[in-house]
Amino acid sequence: MSSIEIEAKTTQEAIKKACEHFQMSQEELDIEVLESRSAGIFGIAGNRKAKIKATPKGDASMVLAQKTLTKILSLISPNTEVFTEKRGDDIILNCKGNNPGILIGSQGKTLEAIEFIINKAVNRVSEKKIRVIVDTENYRKRREESLKRLALSMGEKAKKTGKPVITNPMNPHERRTVHLALKADQAIQTKSKGEGLYKKILIIPNAARVDEKQGE
Repeated sequence: MSSIEIEAKTTQEAIKKACEHFQMSQEELDIEVLESRSAGIFGIAGNRKAKIKATPKGDASMVLAQKTLTKILSLISPNTEVFTEKRGDDIILNCKGNNPGILIGSQGKTLEAIEFIINKAVNRVSEKKIRVIVDTENYRKRREESLKRLALSMGEKAKKTGKPVITNPMNPHERRTVHLALKADQAIQTKSKGEGLYKKILIIPNAARVDEKQGE
């Protein structure tokens, strides 16, 4: 996260705007006053505005990601702890509490929604693209292993029948897992099918003649 310069009627108002921009408290920011509001004739305030430069302290992206998740958890799963770590450019948020099921939701949809919100919040104020991954009870790894098994099974079915098979709609991360799981198999190829965030994957045996509508 980079520094920002903010103008306002008063220094305190400019600081408040900086806190709102970064979604952080004043204590989490380094504040440099560039210009104080000038006083005009007879001590009456002039036209010049106050101007500050605000810079997040430490790894602001991690702080913001953890704070945003903690706020969400306080509403849907109180007493859940959040553990944060950095893996390369990725931020990993691991939740530990008594009710992981409510965080995961049906087929991981709740976890995906939470992750989406946090990524939006972090990347709104970040200079470079940052990926935030939210996990609980090792769900991500278990889901990945399940998708790999599914991909291999559907790949075998496509080769055995000589016809394309198609998966249920998946998010980008899940589709990538399936594509990679079947990438080394020279007897089949995979293609994403559909529009929007959720798409299906068409698994095609190379010997098959594939009609455009086949597998719909």
